[in-house]
Amino acid sequence: MAETIEEITINFEEEGILIVKELAKEVLSRGAWTTILFRYQQWDKAKEEYSPDRYTIRRYRKVKGNYSQQSKFNISNREQAEKISAILTTWIKTA
Repeated sequence: MAETIEEITINFEEEGILIVKELAKEVLSRGAWTTILFRYQQWDKAKEEYSPDRYTIRRYRKVKGNYSQQSKFNISNREQAEKISAILTTWIKTA
């Protein structure tokens, strides 16, 4: 559990191997409800290498002094990230 937004990470280690490797983190909103966009790589045990970059948007809620994850949306590849970005850009320009 993290007490501050800066402490929140998606790094995850199992049996001495960093399974989820956080590469970047951008805080989209702050407060009791916090939204963070992460860029990360996932360890592929079969290939013994990290995946191409992936992205996830996670929402955290601060309860009793600690942030806990409430929801997440995983963007599984660059193509999907580019589509989301293009659509949002179009919507924003036409709004």
